[in-house]
Amino acid sequence: MIRLLLKRSAETEQTITLNRTDFEKTTKLRKPACSFAVEIVKGRLSAINQSVPAKDLLGILHEDDAAKTLLRQNHYAITFNSDFLLSIKNITPAAVEEEAEK
Repeated sequence: MIRLLLKRSAETEQTITLNRTDFEKTTKLRKPACSFAVEIVKGRLSAINQSVPAKDLLGILHEDDAAKTLLRQNHYAITFNSDFLLSIKNITPAAVEEEAEK
């Protein structure tokens, strides 16, 4: 699903609300708190303070060849907030997008 959001983000920002219970299953906390805001440039996190969830997400995306290619070709801003809303925005400069299409 996230790969599809990465593709669609070329046109407009994409958001999805993730299931809270999936996060509750992986931790002992009743109300898990997880949030981050990162930029991915050429397939790498560019934030100085890289959160563990952001690193985990990037690791999982790198396991998928199509997602890995998208991440290397574009510049993304990805945020995840305490309401379990994942937002993906393609912020690739226009000149870079034109070169990638050629």
